[in-house]
Amino acid sequence: MDYTEILQTARTCMGPYCKACPVCNGAACRNTIPGPGSKGLGVTFQRNYQKWQEICVQMDTICENRPADTSFDFFGKKLRLPVLAAPVGAMKMHYGDKYDDAAYNDLLVSACRDAGILACTGDGMDAAVMEGALRAIGHVDGCGVPTVKPWDRDTIFAKLTQVRKADPVAVAMDIDAAGLPFLKNHMPPAGSKTVAELREIIEFAQKPFILKGIMTPAGARKAMEAGAAGIVVSNHGGRVLDQCPATAEVLPAIAEAVAGRMKIFVDGGIRTGLDVFKALALGADGVLIGRPFVTMVYGGGAEGVQVYADKLQSELQDAMQMCGVHSLKEITRDQIFRP
Repeated sequence: MDYTEILQTARTCMGPYCKACPVCNGAACRNTIPGPGSKGLGVTFQRNYQKWQEICVQMDTICENRPADTSFDFFGKKLRLPVLAAPVGAMKMHYGDKYDDAAYNDLLVSACRDAGILACTGDGMDAAVMEGALRAIGHVDGCGVPTVKPWDRDTIFAKLTQVRKADPVAVAMDIDAAGLPFLKNHMPPAGSKTVAELREIIEFAQKPFILKGIMTPAGARKAMEAGAAGIVVSNHGGRVLDQCPATAEVLPAIAEAVAGRMKIFVDGGIRTGLDVFKALALGADGVLIGRPFVTMVYGGGAEGVQVYADKLQSELQDAMQMCGVHSLKEITRDQIFRP
């Protein structure tokens, strides 16, 4: 199947909320939660997408004519692309009955490994969600990133103890999930964490630790103070706070604050290899992509993941060659048009 055929197939099995749109931009699903939409008016999801489209790149073909190398070092693991599939959960609630969380993670983790990238897995109220995700990661020799919710201390440490057995290449926490209703009502209390609390968690994890949900330079500095090896500039796809800036808008200032002292990833509305190029030019080391991978899995299974990874690489290589760069480290803000 090609990309268009996979989208067409996905529309037959995605449930009542996700429309498997030709362009996943948040317009059709807006504020559908349950479903893939965003909170409140639903504008943050759309803003995330739109701001990448407003960025123009600088073409320069007076350069060496040689292949573009898209390979990426992820904490010692060489990837084909600077792309990770973002953590997504509650599959039946939001995307339809074809996959539960365990089946989705089983397929996604192995398919991403085979496609030369990595998958981040989600977490949930049911302990079986994390257990199943860790089994999937363990089956591919740790090629995945389990993502723990900001639960209470005892729950986090219990989950991280399980994580150690799967021996993943890195561990993440989506600290922005503090805004999810099921966490707000959780007992013992879950949600936001202090720098001291995060430092204890990160030290216990004994793996490169990524904090997802950073939207300000101050937040990035606090993540560094806590000992994080990386951050994800993310507003949780607009699902936890309405009317906040797009990730593309805040990324440059965060990159300046970090100044190369830890890895920076970004998500939110990234759909193409050209979007990946723009993210790297604005200061990211890599990107996370969420909803489109769900569509690819529902519409094409492992083949869908491979097709999408191939598409992203082809588009990224094309952007690099047309902008006169041949490796990821050569991509800088000089490739962004500034009127």
